[in-house]
Amino acid sequence: MIVLGLDTCLTACSVAVTDGGRVLAYASEVMARGHQERLAPMAERVMAEAGLSFDRLERIGVTVGPGSFTGLRVGVAFAKGLGASLAVPTAGVGTLEALAAEAGGLAFAAVDARRDQVYLQGFEDGRALMAPDVLPVHVAAARLAELAMGRPLTLVGSGGPLLAGVSPGARLIKMEGADARHVARLASGKAAAPLRPLYLRAPDARLPA
Repeated sequence: MIVLGLDTCLTACSVAVTDGGRVLAYASEVMARGHQERLAPMAERVMAEAGLSFDRLERIGVTVGPGSFTGLRVGVAFAKGLGASLAVPTAGVGTLEALAAEAGGLAFAAVDARRDQVYLQGFEDGRALMAPDVLPVHVAAARLAELAMGRPLTLVGSGGPLLAGVSPGARLIKMEGADARHVARLASGKAAAPLRPLYLRAPDARLPA
């Protein structure tokens, strides 16, 4: 299955195309903003490097959150539009699931959500130990300690340093965004479905009074 994987949920823009799990081409750029301008050209470049036209795609996978509201919408809208125009099925991948795929074993994806909160989800050998959640840092630390039970673990994402004190020997992997290669792999194993953003809290922006 030829899959295009996309991630724009955090502070990076990442695109990959895979065939049967084999990575054909991949690109990633760190960026706090500007995903909308970079995503389409990056996708075109990756497909060209893979030697494929877009009509060869059989699945489009994209991270659906949690993450930046603007970045999340950019990725989901692009995947929806491309999927509809090509009649290619889409599959949403949780940002935290894609981050944790970087580690394997006992891994917790933790993203700094500001306001003294983190987005958190734990996995063991790819199996989710909890649903994705947004928690105060001290509550997230308690949840992590409860699930880890003192075992060696990996913390992946910008929220890892906030929780490292709970498990002093934890391995830290700092990532600006999910790796689109993992997104493509995970999407290939999911049932195709309409894309729905995963929002765990209301946006920070407020309409003027």
